[in-house]
Amino acid sequence: MACLCACATTTGPHTRSSAASSSLDRPVRVAVCQTLCIDSDVEGNLRRVEYALAEAARQDADIACFAETCLIGWINPDAHRLAGPIPGPLSHRLAALAREHDIMISIGVSELEGADLYDSALLVGRNGEILLKHRKINTLAGLIEPPYASGQVEDIRVVDTPIGRVGMLICADTFIDSHIEAVAAQRPDLVLVPYGWAADPDAWPGHGESLAAWVRSVAGRTQCPVFGTDVVGSVSQGPWKGKIYGGQSVVADGQGRVVEVLRDRDPQVRVFEVTREGVAGAAD
Repeated sequence: MACLCACATTTGPHTRSSAASSSLDRPVRVAVCQTLCIDSDVEGNLRRVEYALAEAARQDADIACFAETCLIGWINPDAHRLAGPIPGPLSHRLAALAREHDIMISIGVSELEGADLYDSALLVGRNGEILLKHRKINTLAGLIEPPYASGQVEDIRVVDTPIGRVGMLICADTFIDSHIEAVAAQRPDLVLVPYGWAADPDAWPGHGESLAAWVRSVAGRTQCPVFGTDVVGSVSQGPWKGKIYGGQSVVADGQGRVVEVLRDRDPQVRVFEVTREGVAGAAD
């Protein structure tokens, strides 16, 4: 989504005694899977997710991270007819992919509950179990009709997993102090944030700098590594029709330093190794 201000704020960090307070007891390999999303092309988008999962698994990743609503498309009104409940057919297919490739998955999805459409994120275990579901809270009014329903701040959770304590937010959730504080208070080892970072075509590649600023801010305030995964593609409908998702996914360490930015407007799978000492790009 487009940045709503020039830079990220850095006030009010959660205090953590040291990097050694992490519960990580072994190196964790995290794959950032920056895929192409074509609005409404559910089968094609699933195929691209599967290709990325296979590559992440080939590189021995423990978890593969994907972008916001990357199966149907963000602010895509077709989601009202293409999305389904969770658990439901699409989440079952993601669970099957997790089992097939023996890998955890973090992914942004469109979720229907009755007549309500949610912009959600799932954390799926290697066995296909849904370990965490987060519904986007800061949904940004006026970009899709009928609008997204909103999640609740009190539902923000961090969960214990085989790769440590994991928290999730979605894109514009990271603009709100109370959302970051709710995650930080639960002392995560990793925060995973699916993004849909869009702007006019001529704003790229420079628009990626604002994404890096927000990811860096969240990492500094939660004092843990943050993986902000963006998508490649374009908005097909509504008031933002024609805006471009430019990739440039961002990884930041627990000191709020950018470790790496992925390619501009191009799909890429990149694996990082997380230890108690920090984050580094892993050799292929």
